[in-house]
Amino acid sequence: QVQLVESGGGLVQPGESLRLSCVASGNIFWGNVMGWYRQAPGKQRELVATITLRSRTDYADSVKGRFTVSRDNAKNTVDLQMNSLKPEDTAVYYCNLRQFTSDYWGQGTQVTVSS
Repeated sequence: QVQLVESGGGLVQPGESLRLSCVASGNIFWGNVMGWYRQAPGKQRELVATITLRSRTDYADSVKGRFTVSRDNAKNTVDLQMNSLKPEDTAVYYCNLRQFTSDYWGQGTQVTVSS
C-alpha cells in the first residue's frame, strides 16, 4: 500500500501564490508517476500536472505558465508551485501516485482563490 499526505492549501487572493506539498510512503517502486489533480464543486476531477521519475512533466492547458510541478525522488515528495492564481483555480487538490496499474490518492487539500 501507499499513503499520500498533502499540505499547503489555503485561502488567497487572485494573483497570489501557493505551494502544495505531498509526501508518499509505503511500497513505492521505481517507474511511478506522481502528480496533482483537482476537483471543483459540481465538476469532475481533472488533471493539473504530472511528473515522472525522470522529471518529464505534463500540465493542463489552463495552468501552463502559472503552475510548476517538481519532485524529490529521494524523499518521495511532489510539490506544486501555483502562481498568478485565479478564482477558477478554486478546488480541492489531490496528490496522486500511479505505479503499475494502481492509483493512490491523498485526502485532498482545499485551495480557495477569492477577493
